[in-house]
Amino acid sequence: MPAGKSPVTAFEILNIKRRGEKITALTAYDATFARLEDEAGIDIILVGDSLGMVVQGCSNTIPVTIDDVIYHCRACARGVERALLVADMPFMSYQASIEQALINAGRCLKEGGAQAVKLEGGEAMTETIRRLVDVGIPVMGHIGMQPQMVNIYGGYKLQGKETLQAEQILRNAEAVQDAGAFSIVLEKIPRGLAGEITKRLNIPTIGIAAGPDCDGQILVNYDLFGLADQYRFKFVRRYLEMARDIRDAVKKYGEDIRSGDFPSDAESFE
Repeated sequence: MPAGKSPVTAFEILNIKRRGEKITALTAYDATFARLEDEAGIDIILVGDSLGMVVQGCSNTIPVTIDDVIYHCRACARGVERALLVADMPFMSYQASIEQALINAGRCLKEGGAQAVKLEGGEAMTETIRRLVDVGIPVMGHIGMQPQMVNIYGGYKLQGKETLQAEQILRNAEAVQDAGAFSIVLEKIPRGLAGEITKRLNIPTIGIAAGPDCDGQILVNYDLFGLADQYRFKFVRRYLEMARDIRDAVKKYGEDIRSGDFPSDAESFE
């Protein structure tokens, strides 16, 4: 661990908001990216169920299983020394019962090496959040546009634009806080609503497609790096164009093999 860098805990995430500082969060799905993000100083690394789309090639997150998340979480844990590692609870790994949620969240910590879990839902999930926290499992909430509700929404649509829906999202945010969550993701809601929630809550808000007024921001790392270039979202800022660079590198590699340039004498053993 770098000198002077203490591990980030759920309690420290709360303190970052109290100090008026911004929280940095990013997804990862393997040890290499987790290590690089950790070394760069990211506060939260989320093993997102977004792995279903960017790693497994699915059209949404619904097919992801708890075993998938644990596998990728365990890999990321080997690369993380400082950041708070959060496991994303996938569809139907916690909704059926509180007992199911306890068992699967416990597996994320015991088998996956996570320090916290994230789950979607507002008022309907309060008892589940409360029980998880009661047994020592820190919980990050997730409201607004919930990807696991894609079949109800009919797509990944902006939520909270209408007054009644905005009021429900506000109630959901307060319910998640009151249940004991240490932070909450706000996804794809109007920036004004996200700002109002952020002012009302004592726990940090982590935004994705929710504007600049949240306490922190998160993106899918494949989007940030330009790896998932089949997707282009308004709310994503690409810091690299890795898909283009990888295609160019692989093309050059193939050309060098075909021309006999690779491997060279210097790359061969006598």
